[in-house]
Amino acid sequence: MKLRLPMPRWLTAYGTRFMPFADAASPELPMARLLRLSLFQVVIGMVVALMVGTLNRVMIVELQVPTWWVALAVAIPMVFAPLRALIGYRSDTHPSALGLRRIPYLWTGTLLLFGGLAMMPFSLLLLSEAAEKTVWAGQLGAGLAFVLIGAGLQVTQTAGIALANDLATEDKRPRVVALLYSMLLLGMIGSSVIFGLLLADFSPKRLIQVIQGAAVFVAVVNLVSMWKQEARQGKRGARAVGGFSASWRELMALPRMRRFLWTVALGSLAFSMQDIVLEPYGAEILGLGVGETSSLTALGAGGSMLAFALSSRWLASGWHACRLASLGVLLGLPAFAMVIFAAPLASIPLFRTGVFLIGFGSGLFSVGMLVTAMSFSNPRLSGLVLGAWGAVQATATGVAMALGGALRDAVSGLALSGRLGEVLNTPVTGYSFVYHLEIYLLFVVLIALGPLLRSSRKEKPQAMVRLGLAELPG
Repeated sequence: MKLRLPMPRWLTAYGTRFMPFADAASPELPMARLLRLSLFQVVIGMVVALMVGTLNRVMIVELQVPTWWVALAVAIPMVFAPLRALIGYRSDTHPSALGLRRIPYLWTGTLLLFGGLAMMPFSLLLLSEAAEKTVWAGQLGAGLAFVLIGAGLQVTQTAGIALANDLATEDKRPRVVALLYSMLLLGMIGSSVIFGLLLADFSPKRLIQVIQGAAVFVAVVNLVSMWKQEARQGKRGARAVGGFSASWRELMALPRMRRFLWTVALGSLAFSMQDIVLEPYGAEILGLGVGETSSLTALGAGGSMLAFALSSRWLASGWHACRLASLGVLLGLPAFAMVIFAAPLASIPLFRTGVFLIGFGSGLFSVGMLVTAMSFSNPRLSGLVLGAWGAVQATATGVAMALGGALRDAVSGLALSGRLGEVLNTPVTGYSFVYHLEIYLLFVVLIALGPLLRSSRKEKPQAMVRLGLAELPG
């Protein structure tokens, strides 16, 4: 005989209030299964933190790899971002002999991630030796590793989110995808802290061990995540021919669509140019160690997570999405100013505050632009609108990281050679140029947001639904 204890009323009545994603579960997708599926987002967050947060700092400062080359390598994963729509389309109609659609793509992405991370330590060994005969091989191997990792990131995340949408009921999908996005941020924050602790006493051998451990973690966790998640079904029919190009032309014909996409691109460019130079700036200019600079990724992700939480309340209270994005852009102005003035003032707290505000402002801008994408009035093209938003954002982010590293190298070379004058003959000049350029771009973004806000005021206001951040790409 089983003893059943009565559930307290306060727990049943207010459980979802203290567990914000408890309402994402359903009888078809219990919470335990949903949390297990969301582990693939933790893996994505860990890989992003490793590449953008830790490897770029180590390769630039400790291994003396040119910043432009590191920026280009780290930006490679974003090259595959425009293919997300194609990957999702092919997984929708994948004619698997096993009757599976999403799992084959999830497993393919996992193998690509594992292969890239497994190849990376040997490339770093060649780079650390700094021999002229082997440096090219190390750079080639590292570039190939970043290509594999980039392809794996896009394939894994696209197929994983599509699988979550398949498993969740229609009314639960926004909250399910919101949970997946939160797990991505948690993966970035947690892994950044762990990488910082493991690499506090830095050595090339320790770095190689950390990367090898990350490769094993990717394979094991993704296998647990996808285990028995998708039921076998029959083969899919033939794929539609010519449908994508016609839908894209129709999308571009929507009012304000081109301005919207340009605004997304400019905003992503303005907030992301610092990604590749922020940690080297903290190391070279402010003297922070590897562990301290690795924690900067967690600090910025924490700001984005706070922006995600506050955006839901502000939008529910009647804030316009473009006004929310404008607030994020305005907060970016003092944030970059704090980072700039941290060098002459030698203030690490000021630098960390600026990093947190950059993450917070970037999060507000991303949420505002996503809600704007969701507000376009053609429901038949809603998926394509969100896909275009994600592709433009990710592509602009990749271009921004590559451009930021190249500009830092070019301006620093001119400054240190004395061509810019004695006053600017300092390593800070290259970094400062990038941050000032981002401030100027933020003013351009504010100008671009104005017509979007004015035109939306003329339209009939729509009821604001609870923010779920559905279809949010990484």
